[in-house]
Amino acid sequence: MPLALLALAIGAFGIGTTEFVITGLLPEVAADFQVSIPTAGFLVTGYALGVVLGAPLMTVLGTRVTRKRMLMLLMGLFIAGNVVSAVAPVFGVMLAGRVIASLAHGAFFGIGSVVAADLVAPQKKAGAIAVMFTGLTVANVAGVPLGTYIGQDVGWRTTFFVVAALGVVGLLGVAGLVPDQPRPAGVRLRHELAAFRNVQVLLAMAMTALGFGGVFAAITYITPMMTGIAGYSASSVTWLLVLFGLGMVGGNLLGGKYADRHPMPILYVSLGALAVVLALFTLTAHNKIAAAVTIVLIGGLGFATVPPLQKRVLDQASGAPTLASAVNIGAFNLGNALSAWLGGLVIAAGLGYTAPNWVGAALATSALILAVASGVLERRTVTRSRLVAQYSPEPLAAPAAHH
Repeated sequence: MPLALLALAIGAFGIGTTEFVITGLLPEVAADFQVSIPTAGFLVTGYALGVVLGAPLMTVLGTRVTRKRMLMLLMGLFIAGNVVSAVAPVFGVMLAGRVIASLAHGAFFGIGSVVAADLVAPQKKAGAIAVMFTGLTVANVAGVPLGTYIGQDVGWRTTFFVVAALGVVGLLGVAGLVPDQPRPAGVRLRHELAAFRNVQVLLAMAMTALGFGGVFAAITYITPMMTGIAGYSASSVTWLLVLFGLGMVGGNLLGGKYADRHPMPILYVSLGALAVVLALFTLTAHNKIAAAVTIVLIGGLGFATVPPLQKRVLDQASGAPTLASAVNIGAFNLGNALSAWLGGLVIAAGLGYTAPNWVGAALATSALILAVASGVLERRTVTRSRLVAQYSPEPLAAPAAHH
């Protein structure tokens, strides 16, 4: 694998850390700004919405520069957003810093996926994408717990300064290691937008939102579920999230390994198994060991879908994949926001802290149904193309020249 993938992974590590570390620092931030915890929660919601909106916006703005230069600009935006968060004098400025940082998120992963895939042979594209996304998954194992510890022990502002420093390392890595590939000739915004007329691209994005939504329906409410149902102490939740992160790392790498050779089967297996495991979580949440194992499986099965889905978007939007790739990253966050809202509804309805697991199972099942539909549609298209090629009349031979 090219060394340039390491630079992309470092950038992904920083972005993943800043996205999720805030959940562990909400009490400290809320106390510092003298706002309620629900108000501080806008720092999470604002970031997610910034990713959804920023992914297409920043990608469109970057169509006139090379992908390497755009990646560097995005890392600069990420650094600026985290510095603003670190020095924010009032809550509104902190929220603005979070939104600024989030604008870089979707476009970085979207453009980075295209660059990563272009760095390797066609049969290794999903593996290269998985290497870049390893930075995001490792962030949940190392970056988020470490950032939470620093924030609680030294101060939350220090955490955001450290994350900004990670952004500087990522920026230098992109500048020094990522080759300056020329912009694809003849590709304009209308070509990028044309990808959204492809049903397979839209199906892949819907699978992304629903499949990953299934994961976060459960994980968003993991603290009350584990403390109120499984019997864990509040301090144990950090280590349970580390287990979730380890599952993400393993699932991401396995998904990348098999997605190049068997893209649709890995989707069928991972989404189907995810739906079953989420449904079982309503039972295993009552036992400490079973709950811990289930959390690892949810992380693994959820992230096993990431490389094949991202590669599928790139393949189906071939020729102009950058915008579609970035919007697919936004679909992850849209799924997160949707599932968190639905999970909150069933809890508020009095169905208990395990009820979001049923929401997650339903979302994952919906994603599986779309995956099967996508596979059937693809086979029909291939069969139709073969029949057309088989029964098309042979072109008439050119008449022989008379001398």
